[in-house]
Amino acid sequence: MAIYSFLSVRKRPVVVVAAVTLFIVVSSLFLLFSPAPTALPFFSSSSSHLSSQASIAAVSSNAFPPETPTSVVSNWVSSNTSADRVSADASPPVVGTAIASDAVSNSTADPPRPDTTAAAGDAKADVSQPDHGMPPAATEASGSAGNGETAAGVSSERDEEGQGGGGAVEELPSWELCKVGKGVAAADYIPCLDNVKAVKALKSLRHMEHRERHCPTDPRPRCLVPLPERYRRPVPWPRSRDMVRTPALLASSRKIFSLIWYNNVPHPKLVEYKKDQNWVRKSGNYFVFPGGGTQFKNGVASYIKFIEQILPNIQWGIHTRTVLDVGCGVASFGGYLLDRNVITMSVAPKDEHEAQIQFALERGIPAFLAVIGTQKLPFPDNSFDVIHCARCRVHWYADGGKPLLELNRVLRPGGYYIWSATPVYRKNPRDIDDWNAVVALTKSICWRTVVRSRDINKIGVVIYQKPTSNSCSLERKNNEPPLCSESDGSRFPWYKPLDSCLFPAVPSSGEGNSWAVSWPERLNIKHSATSNNSSIQFPQEKIDSDTSYWKDLVSEIYLNEFAVNWSSVRNVMDMNAGFGGFAASIINRPLWVMNVVPVDQPDTLHIIFNRGLIGVYHDWCESFNTYPRTYDLIHMSYLLGPLTKRCHIIEVAAEIDRILRPGRWFVLQDTIDMIRKMDPVLRSLHYKTTIVKHQFLLATKGFWRPGSIGS
Repeated sequence: MAIYSFLSVRKRPVVVVAAVTLFIVVSSLFLLFSPAPTALPFFSSSSSHLSSQASIAAVSSNAFPPETPTSVVSNWVSSNTSADRVSADASPPVVGTAIASDAVSNSTADPPRPDTTAAAGDAKADVSQPDHGMPPAATEASGSAGNGETAAGVSSERDEEGQGGGGAVEELPSWELCKVGKGVAAADYIPCLDNVKAVKALKSLRHMEHRERHCPTDPRPRCLVPLPERYRRPVPWPRSRDMVRTPALLASSRKIFSLIWYNNVPHPKLVEYKKDQNWVRKSGNYFVFPGGGTQFKNGVASYIKFIEQILPNIQWGIHTRTVLDVGCGVASFGGYLLDRNVITMSVAPKDEHEAQIQFALERGIPAFLAVIGTQKLPFPDNSFDVIHCARCRVHWYADGGKPLLELNRVLRPGGYYIWSATPVYRKNPRDIDDWNAVVALTKSICWRTVVRSRDINKIGVVIYQKPTSNSCSLERKNNEPPLCSESDGSRFPWYKPLDSCLFPAVPSSGEGNSWAVSWPERLNIKHSATSNNSSIQFPQEKIDSDTSYWKDLVSEIYLNEFAVNWSSVRNVMDMNAGFGGFAASIINRPLWVMNVVPVDQPDTLHIIFNRGLIGVYHDWCESFNTYPRTYDLIHMSYLLGPLTKRCHIIEVAAEIDRILRPGRWFVLQDTIDMIRKMDPVLRSLHYKTTIVKHQFLLATKGFWRPGSIGS
């Protein structure tokens, strides 16, 4: 009777409604707590700025983009669409879960890649193409995980859902802070420049051997560098260089070129050491940089104008685009030249003047740790338009003139060497001896003295010019120093000793060394694609295609789709720059790019310099010559595969983490297999990651360090 009553016609609708309600509640709870699906259907709006039918053509990991680059599907949506409005001092932006377009392939496997055989007229068979080409065809994007999830567990779950992550490494590391040697500041640790054990074993320090690279090899570093106490995000560009008035200077209305947080670079010794030279001052929580210097009595801006007055042909930003500043101090010379459309590679040894390169990079000025000691600089032959030395404390005539011969190697034929030092204008015995030695050396290498002058403060400057032909060097009565033979050159000046011979102004073929056209035309001009090593040639068509490809990809994806606050990006590194296409594509943004050509990849750095960009050679199995926390965005494209054949992915990730600023971004473009290997490693570092279309891994670094709260 009870059963019949329960099923009576009168009450049956109530039962049905209750059952449906219960089903909806249970289903909602199931969906709420279940893992996110691989991709949700998304129907793009007709107003989308990208075609839903476009796709990226598949190429090999060593290939260039197609002759006519195609558009890229970009209909993935981030929850952080207002990233550009994020405050520079806010918490790192949370990268939202991406949603794939229904126009994108659902396959999780990599598409087949075309044959990589070089066509006739391409580089010679033994020279592979730059590993900086186009990505595989587009696939769906994956979501990101929060910092609270364990890397291994999240990676496994994401792999089950087809979103990458699984099968990355045999065992994720248990991260620890780096243990450094005596006298090394842990927060400033640079493995290859702070190897105390190797430095102690040196037989001589006479030629600055202790400032050169001595990389730990067994084992390579797999540790993390701590943050300075009370570290905060750098003062954003251009605030870091706009007019800033501190209370102490308001009365005099002195212009302050830039400022940085004191706690980010807590090195007050430089203030005391250079207190009379107007380099840097401490004001409250800031370091401020008035733009002075040892040789810049009236400020660096006045000094730059003075050089242009005595040498009008220098034409800053037109004829002269790339500059090497040796012994740069806090890089005010290079910083002010940015206003003239000149890009300067400011170099100095580590800690010669208490972290001067760290000050420069914190200000947003291009800089690099280097010393002219016993080894060649990591720059190509004939690369810089101008080389500058203002009391850089280098004995140019030492060891038969090897230091000056190295400048001759990297100075472009027809380029200028600007020397401002006491031997130029003082008459005491030591300065006179130094001057006479330099005069004799410059004559022996056929440099022409263009002008020698003094400014209103009696500070002297001499400017030399490198010849544009070999006629003078071939006609010398005394063949000292001897001319280098072409066999003396090396493909990469990497751990190579300084030459004791004179590098020819032009190769025997007479090709590849004409002066570049004026800036900015030289960025995309039909310039010579032949290096000094005539066996390496790159067809102009490949360079043009690479340029077009990166222009399209960056404008459509990187700038408009990635959850990157580009307004806070100043210092950028391209870990394998190829022809410099990525840097060229963002040339109009208020940032600069350090273009790196790996030593195990084709040598394209001379082309990068020809285009008016700057860069260095490097081996990414070793630490880079920069301080920790110096780059806002690090970019890697199809390098991880060949790199991890020589060193462990954990070592690569540790170095990326060392040089990337907290709250900033690492962008990896690679195959899905490589992305799946890197993703869990970065997540073990508490990075927020997003995998997009199985082509890109966008990772945001946090402020986490081992031992911090929540670790």
